[in-house]
Amino acid sequence: MTESEFLALADATLNAIEAALDRLNEQDMVDVECSRSGNVLEIEFIDNGSKVIVNSQAAMQEMWVAARSGGFHYRHVDGQWLNTRDGSELFAVLSEITTAQGGAPVVLTPNPQ
Repeated sequence: MTESEFLALADATLNAIEAALDRLNEQDMVDVECSRSGNVLEIEFIDNGSKVIVNSQAAMQEMWVAARSGGFHYRHVDGQWLNTRDGSELFAVLSEITTAQGGAPVVLTPNPQ
């Protein structure tokens, strides 16, 4: 994948995460505030002040996630962002992280309805 293809895909992924969380916030499912600066998406959980950072790393062609539970790297393989260590999928792991840090069950998908 070229760098410009990666950047477009990473941008679309960050947009999808932010849009999904904004929708859940509007539906009172989870109390979060998202802020975006370039390739970095910061998700703050209002009730406890904890944060999750999702950002793209163009040089590595990876998406990185930093959360209370640790740091994770994802590479795009066969249409999915997969963890470089255990093969878990980005949106599934973000659902678990958001549920744990936000205190309410959350399911994020790459193409939210």
